[in-house]
Amino acid sequence: MSSELTEFEQRMQREIENFLKPDAEQKQTTPTKRAERPVKLDKQDAKSMKTGHIVKLAVRTKQLEMDTAFEYHSTSISKLEAQMDAEKAARKAGYPIVGYVIDIQRL
Repeated sequence: MSSELTEFEQRMQREIENFLKPDAEQKQTTPTKRAERPVKLDKQDAKSMKTGHIVKLAVRTKQLEMDTAFEYHSTSISKLEAQMDAEKAARKAGYPIVGYVIDIQRL
């Protein structure tokens, strides 16, 4: 019983440390490959684009996780095509659950 308790405490401590320091988790070598977070574009890059849309999606990596805003800059002039491109990019970036569209802005 005490070995199960210490094992549980050690596992909880590792999870707390991984939550508080996500960069340290990426540096460790693990057998499973974690998805990388999407790289956000600078505001200067978005302004250099002349046409297209900025799509913001609510995404999650796990079922019972809070929504995270994923921003994608599309060169498409169609809102629907920009949304579909953003959903593909979110899945490629490691967010399997795409909840809903937060906002679509025209450039």
